[in-house]
Amino acid sequence: MYEGAVQDLIDELGRLPGVGPKSAQRIAFHLLAADSSDVRRLADALTEVKLRVRFCDVCGNVAEAELCRICADPRRSTAVICVVEEAKDVVAIERTREFRGKYHVLGGAINPIENVGPDDLRISQLMTRLADATVEEIIIATDPNVEGEATATYLSRLLVPMGVRVTRLASGLPVGGDLEYADEVTLGRAFEGRRVVGG
Repeated sequence: MYEGAVQDLIDELGRLPGVGPKSAQRIAFHLLAADSSDVRRLADALTEVKLRVRFCDVCGNVAEAELCRICADPRRSTAVICVVEEAKDVVAIERTREFRGKYHVLGGAINPIENVGPDDLRISQLMTRLADATVEEIIIATDPNVEGEATATYLSRLLVPMGVRVTRLASGLPVGGDLEYADEVTLGRAFEGRRVVGG
């Protein structure tokens, strides 16, 4: 335990996701040893992001205006919406350069242990987006874990009766992985998602 401002900094850093007590302490002492100008730049960046960044009114992605750059892009298809858990998932999918539709960020996944239910997510906003009947397909791209699967199942039950095509991202074995280390769910998905080779 340290005293005063140093301990306050360690405590605040420790509240960040993925930062444990030891990491918080390391970061705090790094900041203490850093140039004042470097620390000022970090403080300015933190202040600026809280002032300027918000969430897109349509999809929930991070934005600096009412619409994010993807929702504002007229070249993107409005017929396909890819549903993701968090805004960081949008970045991951965009890096593939495979998807040219729009997104919908739920803001998390159904997780009863953490008291996160469907009403805590941006599901009603998704349903509103489907009201004008221009959307032909919903791609569910939630994480391939228990919470992501629960969310995908819940969404499927809501969306399929609406007559919209609902698909789920394929999941399976990672490139460079070994079969012996794959869990049963991953291996099962790989079998379900197999494709015809050759012709």
